[in-house]
Amino acid sequence: MFIGEYHHTIDEKGRIIIPAKFRESLGKYFIITRGIENCLFVYPIDSWNKICDKLNSLPFTKKDARQFVRFFMSGATEVELDKQGRVNVTQPLIGYANLQKDCVVIGTGERLEIWSQEDWDSFFDSTKDNMSDIAENLFNESVNL
Repeated sequence: MFIGEYHHTIDEKGRIIIPAKFRESLGKYFIITRGIENCLFVYPIDSWNKICDKLNSLPFTKKDARQFVRFFMSGATEVELDKQGRVNVTQPLIGYANLQKDCVVIGTGERLEIWSQEDWDSFFDSTKDNMSDIAENLFNESVNL
């Protein structure tokens, strides 16, 4: 399980350090793709394969399914950790996620997310005051957090 928040930088060559805590679980090769809310999603290969199975089961006759699959899969790239624990992020993904210098890598359970510091701060600030309402809408009384 991926948890936690880590602050790193992306260099001029598009390389970002993957926190050491996550490297073993990710493996040497893993997938980075466009996420939702202008961040990047990072998946271990086995998790990625499960997602692909689910996406392949969507009805291609549904416009929303076709659009989501195109969006999600076209940005996907397999990456490899270098000896310093860095990966190269492609230019289209850097542009999509507005990655400049300061970045945030967060664990969200089965995946990592990579955010620009600015976008993460904006998301966090806009969401933190609504957590009580969000929790109430998502969980019933039988779930204790």
